[in-house]
Amino acid sequence: MTARRNTGIRRAAFAASAVAALALGPALAAGSAMAADGEPFGPGCASVPKDGSGSFAGMAKDPVATAASNNPALSTLVTAVKKAGLVDTLNSAKDITVFAPTNAAFAKVPKADLEKLLADKAQLTKVLTYHVVGRELTPKQLEQGSFDTLSKQRLTTSGSGESFKVNGNASVVCGDVHTANATVYLVDSVLMPKS
Repeated sequence: MTARRNTGIRRAAFAASAVAALALGPALAAGSAMAADGEPFGPGCASVPKDGSGSFAGMAKDPVATAASNNPALSTLVTAVKKAGLVDTLNSAKDITVFAPTNAAFAKVPKADLEKLLADKAQLTKVLTYHVVGRELTPKQLEQGSFDTLSKQRLTTSGSGESFKVNGNASVVCGDVHTANATVYLVDSVLMPKS
């Protein structure tokens, strides 16, 4: 009789735990999905609009060149991408990472040098494609990374947590921003490929 009662108690406990697992399952799955997605990070993220097409939610709906055109901090980059004829290339690419120089990054380039670059489509294309890696990169992959870019040259990344450098000198000011086809890391310097 005691053995039967213990079996009944065990069955009841198992049933209760199964019901609890079923009830908590969706919540646990949602929690793990939120952790996997990650949130944009960095001091430069404060300049991103809170709503509208230029917000993080708005950018997630558009391909990367379109998303960048809606972000006021990237207007110089967008001008350069248009001059190089890369809008369709970037918008149609799948699962890429873009290290996007902010307006402040372009402002560091001497005005005469920037004007010369913008006027030279071949060189501009080489510089811009040096900012693009042909696969999506997570912050974890940036800790000690070396990646081939679309310009066929490599760039390096280092750092941890929410502090990352590209090629040892450009800082990620707003990272892990998602668009419909890319992960974007806004950087505070224009990356220059070897000539």
